Amino acid sequence: MKRNRTLARLKPFIAGLLAVWLLTLMMGSAIVEAAPDKKDNKTQTPTQNNNPLGLDVQGAAILIDAVTGQVLYGMNADTPLPPASMTKLMTEYIILEEISAKRQSWDTVVTTSKEAASTPPDGSQIYLAEGDKHTLKDLYIAMEVGSANDATVALAGHIAGSEQAFVEKMNETAQKLGLKTAHFTSATGLLETTIISARDLSKLAQILLRDHKEFLDYSKISTYKFRERDKKPMLNWNWMLESHKNNPDAKGVRHLAYDGVDGLKTGFISKAGYCFAGTAQRGDTRLITVVMNTKSKEARFRETAKLLDYGFNEFERKTVVAPKTAIENAATVNIKKGVSTEVPAITKSDITFLVKKNSEPKIEQTRLDLLPEDQLIAPISKEQKLGTVTYKYTDPSGQTVEKTVDLIASEDVEKGSWWRLMFRAIKDFFVGLFKGIVDLF
Repeated sequence: MKRNRTLARLKPFIAGLLAVWLLTLMMGSAIVEAAPDKKDNKTQTPTQNNNPLGLDVQGAAILIDAVTGQVLYGMNADTPLPPASMTKLMTEYIILEEISAKRQSWDTVVTTSKEAASTPPDGSQIYLAEGDKHTLKDLYIAMEVGSANDATVALAGHIAGSEQAFVEKMNETAQKLGLKTAHFTSATGLLETTIISARDLSKLAQILLRDHKEFLDYSKISTYKFRERDKKPMLNWNWMLESHKNNPDAKGVRHLAYDGVDGLKTGFISKAGYCFAGTAQRGDTRLITVVMNTKSKEARFRETAKLLDYGFNEFERKTVVAPKTAIENAATVNIKKGVSTEVPAITKSDITFLVKKNSEPKIEQTRLDLLPEDQLIAPISKEQKLGTVTYKYTDPSGQTVEKTVDLIASEDVEKGSWWRLMFRAIKDFFVGLFKGIVDLF
């Protein structure tokens, strides 16, 4: 009997211990389930949720409109990854900037440095020897067409004194262009410590094409013989080039040629996998793509073709406002001291977005910014800037894209004579006085 009473007193205590034990087991299970995977998630195959096109890409991918930068498709687009030889797009941009500023010319003779001649042989090169002399143009084409690393280092050293000094210039330029994830450690992309996101790489490509249209004259070259004594010309590593189609020297890769492709740059190192930044134009639409870390040389082009097919087949250009047209709420702009008190205003360029076909796009004007009154004083010249207008497009996924264009004067307005301005001032005075009296009542 006494034993039974003791057990009865212990039951609540035993029950409490069992409850604590069960709770501990449950918490431990939850902790195990919530523990992060030790693998690098950035390189894992993406799920179908963020990859509806089913791209066979291990790293990242993006598709943008080359004109507006509007993102049409993105997958891990903000993850910084090694770009391999796509790095050379920044090198090429800087060189084109130097030529544009007339600090360099295509005919400039570049002497191969010891640094360039010592470029490791584990990549594309044209086998430069120390002291070799070639024009900047020949080396640039070798860099773009053949992805020649020694040509790239030779150009970098010529521009900045050494590759490392050029790398500093690359990072300064990246900062100036707003490439937030970019960190360059070589001019070639051979070092895996160079990283950039697909989004920033597509932005760099967009800026390159916008600022230097002549880039395409070199990126679309199918084959190029660097030296007369070379047995055969180098083949452009961009196997999607439309220019490969009718080139017998490109026989082995012509099946990958894609209508409209005329750039940009391939890349490969083991850490980066096979990469490609591409661009194609059909009609008035130019697209830019980036794929990072695919499994093979051909895979990077097959996956790029999926992106381009999606862009060209599923989207169309929608012009909200045509160039040189008036907008409803700013058909005229008030000015001071002119023959007239206002000037007709029109848009300097069109306002166009890429929208999904067979859908009703949501596009609205979001801002109208006229210049301050002290800048709107006659005389006003035709096409003089009067302000800006901004429109916003919201796509079906909720992504918004804005485009701002200038409002300009559609005609000249001369400065009014002192006689006209005096009588206008008198009239304005009495109109204001009368209005003030009326407002009293």
